[in-house]
Amino acid sequence: MHVHNWQRITEEHASVVWQTAYRLLRNQADAADCFQEAFLAAFALSQRQPVRNVRALLLHLATTRAIDQLRRRRRQVRHEANDDGLDIVSVRPGPDADAQNLELAERLRAAIAQLPPQEAKVFCLRYFNDLSYREIAKELTITSGAVGVLLHRAKGKLRHLLEPVEAQETRLPYGT
Repeated sequence: MHVHNWQRITEEHASVVWQTAYRLLRNQADAADCFQEAFLAAFALSQRQPVRNVRALLLHLATTRAIDQLRRRRRQVRHEANDDGLDIVSVRPGPDADAQNLELAERLRAAIAQLPPQEAKVFCLRYFNDLSYREIAKELTITSGAVGVLLHRAKGKLRHLLEPVEAQETRLPYGT
């Protein structure tokens, strides 16, 4: 990848990188930071080694940066709650479907932030960026089978994390 191609690369991939960051973060300032970091990191990497798939690299970097930002938010909320002596209380969605969807999206972002990094990346690349198992495997330099395993684990953990609290309390522990 040569320096002179970055103008074209930026024009060609800006929209999808922005959408990736914003879809996860739902905050323009955070998405803008993530967008910039992804392009800067891709440029720096291209100066050290050849880049096979610029689009996949940019999506991977934007997803990783967005997940890192979600984790920072989660730590900040926890830290603020501990400083104030307050517990974080979840708000039950009202009857409005839009409010329910927004709340579920926020819960999903928070749950993704709790996943191990590799599982979070695979989940986001698959379901937010619509990459195939093969594309994900190539980008993360793992096998397609490993993508399937990581995706299966991520979905199971997300299912558990997104379960209503009442269902978690009444469920029996594994093996009983």
